[in-house]
Amino acid sequence: MGELQSSTIREILKMPQTPDSVSFSAGNPSPLTFPHEDMAKIAAEIFQNDYVTALQYGITEGYEPLRAAISQRMSSKYGIGSDLDDVIVTSGGQQVIDLAIKVLVNENDTILCESPSFIGALNAFRSYNARLVGIPVDKDGMDIDSLEKALRTEPNVRLIYTIPTFHNPCGCTMSLDRRKRILELAKKYGVFILEDSPYFELRYSGEDLPTLKSMDTEGYVIFAGSFSKVIAPGIRVGFVCAHRDIVSKMTVAKQVIDVHTNLFFQILVDRYLRLGVIDGHIEKCRALYMQKRDRMLAAMDRHMAGSAAWNVPDGGLFIWAELPEGYDGLELCRRLKDRNISCVPGNTFCVDQKQVSRGFRLNFSLPSDEQIDRGIAVIGQVLSEYIRS
Repeated sequence: MGELQSSTIREILKMPQTPDSVSFSAGNPSPLTFPHEDMAKIAAEIFQNDYVTALQYGITEGYEPLRAAISQRMSSKYGIGSDLDDVIVTSGGQQVIDLAIKVLVNENDTILCESPSFIGALNAFRSYNARLVGIPVDKDGMDIDSLEKALRTEPNVRLIYTIPTFHNPCGCTMSLDRRKRILELAKKYGVFILEDSPYFELRYSGEDLPTLKSMDTEGYVIFAGSFSKVIAPGIRVGFVCAHRDIVSKMTVAKQVIDVHTNLFFQILVDRYLRLGVIDGHIEKCRALYMQKRDRMLAAMDRHMAGSAAWNVPDGGLFIWAELPEGYDGLELCRRLKDRNISCVPGNTFCVDQKQVSRGFRLNFSLPSDEQIDRGIAVIGQVLSEYIRS
């Protein structure tokens, strides 16, 4: 742990909030999407009729009805899971990442991951003293030629980590051709893929693409799923779908971490899924986030055109922007902090923590419409001042 530093995003979230401050730094879903009324009714029923089960110890694999509900939904709706696979419930998608490293990666083994990538995963990899090798990302996702070169030349590659759908932080989506090729490479080199998919159900435009796991016929893909973005993050309920041999080892690893995921919320999620309203709820989430995405993009067109470039994500929660050559996203974020605006500098997501990045990440799901308009206007002004200086 000696070399490990706290997540920049977590530290930003600790900063005092004033009435005029605007945060574009979080990865939080909007509280407007939390199905609190349904959850309150379910919670009351659990405490009335099933409090013994909810408040007692449970098995590490998870609440059996919830495991069955997850397996059925993922299989029937998305083709995720086969006779080779098993599903267990985890404490959020983050725990899937931790368990995968515990089970598959020894100290100084190599993990190949997109650069930039999710800071929570990068810090998890670092905490086990794994070697990180970054693979460039473009609008179609991980650069497969660079990936194959790394697989051929880097020592002891044990894992490929990717967020193929609505990437964090870049917002891009891996093309179907690249999805097929990454599976071919995993098979060719005998390397597992950790597919991190917390956002894949939050699509606002474009065509749905199959998950890597749904195309996996030989058990090379470990699918990390989560209810954080489509129900609520505070419940800390996620799941993993992977080859049963890997899941068996993950279960043993989980026993020494937290024994089992919060049982009350496992039961609550199971009952919520069985109401049959989850797909309609997700549609409401999509409608809200699409409106927020489009509002932020329109504000960026008004205030930031000519000073930065950015992507138009088909889903997820983030817009990735880049400054012109020679400018530093970290310096921009420092200047914005003085104006009570927070966003995340691109270097936070780099495999090499000392790397200078022109990028910065903006979250559109949490701020209000007024905050989006006001905050982007300030960013545009500060951008102009930075470039002129």
